[in-house]
Amino acid sequence: MLVAIVVTVLSWASSFVVIRGVGEHFGGGSLALGRLVVGAVLLGVVVLIGRRWVAPTVREWLLIAGFGAFWFAVYNFALNTAEQTIDAGTTSMIVNIGPILIAVGAGVILREGFPRWLGIGAAIAFVGVVLIGIATSSGFGDGIGLIWALVAAVTYAAGVLLQKPAIARLPAAQVTFLGAAIGAVLCLPFSGELVADLADAPPGAVWGMVYLGVVPTALAFSTWAYALGRMPAGQLGVTTYIVPPLVIVMGLLFFGEIPALLAIVGGVVCLVGVSVSRRRSVPRERDDVAVPARAENLPE
Repeated sequence: MLVAIVVTVLSWASSFVVIRGVGEHFGGGSLALGRLVVGAVLLGVVVLIGRRWVAPTVREWLLIAGFGAFWFAVYNFALNTAEQTIDAGTTSMIVNIGPILIAVGAGVILREGFPRWLGIGAAIAFVGVVLIGIATSSGFGDGIGLIWALVAAVTYAAGVLLQKPAIARLPAAQVTFLGAAIGAVLCLPFSGELVADLADAPPGAVWGMVYLGVVPTALAFSTWAYALGRMPAGQLGVTTYIVPPLVIVMGLLFFGEIPALLAIVGGVVCLVGVSVSRRRSVPRERDDVAVPARAENLPE
């Protein structure tokens, strides 16, 4: 379990940096399509070797379709597009409000309740997003990167909420493969753009796209699904809080990029909000519970 979580976190952290590195050679849609095609092919091989296929019900097909559309197609396009204008570290901080959205979604959609600390944490995280937005868009004058990063956070959360019930009965590898395949199909309108970008991109950028398909997609989504099938979604989401610090360090090492100070402050505020949201209220003692009599007042 621990190995799966570590692999997932490191792989997803590296994806933010690689996307930033190859972004000047690939459009948001073409990079998403190329990555998903590579990932879907590898995941298909894994499913084929495993030879374990469980026929999904209509409800499970709907869950898988939503999972593939949100987390594979829309999320990848939004993330790639966001990193066209803002650095990898800032993008990862915004996307990492996803766990709080998962908790909110679980409370509303799955009727798991909406604890007081969750509401407080959500409000704090929102303030952090506002600070990041001010830092990255000069007072929201041109906040397209922020908007796309928020879209990525929302679709990430939606994908988890749809994936969790889908893997309750179906094999995790099968669900992940189908999600990647559906995402690739939805990105097919970018085929022409991908062909053109591949013709002009240097070998390093092409290998970067392949890496995104092999490691952060095929490998990391598999290890994530493995862990998700064995622990609560909200608890697993907490493990991704380490991603932004890793991305900031990687961005500094590879590109010399450091998020604006206000963006870093906003990111810290977001993480504080997420941390607060995970608190649990301590049940108060009931007033009508009888207090034991002191020894000296007891009848002899």
